[in-house]
Amino acid sequence: MTGVEARRSAIVAAVRQRGFVTIEALASQFGVTVQTIRRDLNELSAEGRLERYRGGGGLPSSVENIDYADRRITLSAEKTRIGRLAARHIPSHCSVFINIGTTPEAVARELMRHDDLSVITNNLNVAISLAEATEFRIVVAGGTVRNRDGAVLGQLTCDTLSQFRVDVAVIGTSGIDADGALLDYDYEEVRATQTILAQARRTFLVADHTKFTRRPMVQVGRIAQIDTFFTDRPPPPEIAALMERHGVGLAIADARD
Repeated sequence: MTGVEARRSAIVAAVRQRGFVTIEALASQFGVTVQTIRRDLNELSAEGRLERYRGGGGLPSSVENIDYADRRITLSAEKTRIGRLAARHIPSHCSVFINIGTTPEAVARELMRHDDLSVITNNLNVAISLAEATEFRIVVAGGTVRNRDGAVLGQLTCDTLSQFRVDVAVIGTSGIDADGALLDYDYEEVRATQTILAQARRTFLVADHTKFTRRPMVQVGRIAQIDTFFTDRPPPPEIAALMERHGVGLAIADARD
């Protein structure tokens, strides 16, 4: 183990012990500059080993997601590759659900090269970007707009989504537990995703590797309900075994995608 790897492992241990540790405290503990600790925290956050917060590092929260602006730039290259790979499995001339999240948004960007899609979404970012760049038929579910990320939620959203039966659903999730539970933070968001799951002929889950270590408290569904899981690294053995048992396909996006 290199000195950098040893320090980063010790940072993770300190965070697990204390819950949250400031950049200054870590710099003092390890005798390095605050710039070095910032780099360490950024790398550890990208690996999903801790959460990067303003001023330090902490344990992943089970009750609150990372700020949307931060999620948009975190692992952006990996999300683009996941989006590109998932889009290749969606044919032109079909209907698609796209739900809330930065990785589903990455899929939407890659679908702009397709022809004649009908897209039903409760994500205003998806609707606006596709409307500006394509001639797709776009249906936006009614409901209440969540200002911080453009999500459309509520009973009216679920009512709208339930009126459609589509070919492919593209969903994201904030966490995947070791027992195969798909997890998220917001109950209203989860209700919309559950409606999408019930109304799709095939379901694609798109999520980067950091979701393997996050444990939000609201259950969306289970990995067994997914047809194909698109991610950027192999899942942990227990999740891989569940996927194999239930016939869930796995597609891993790498630097070539």
